[in-house]
Amino acid sequence: MLEECRAALRLDGRADTAQLVSVAILDVRMKLNRIGDAELKALCDEIMPPDSADEVSRDGRSSAQRRRPLLRLVK
Repeated sequence: MLEECRAALRLDGRADTAQLVSVAILDVRMKLNRIGDAELKALCDEIMPPDSADEVSRDGRSSAQRRRPLLRLVK
């Protein structure tokens, strides 16, 4: 049902709202499959491009750490 809503939102040109529904879909799937926050973070770390992990600025932070996160995990 959520996926149908997301598709309808995209067709209607409401990309931002469709993105929020995508987050809800991810949350439901994580709960159904008992995927914890640590596992999700490990997945994100794995799929991060290798060149971005190697780039380090003068202050010791990578470019990925300086970017504003798209999503923030809140408990």
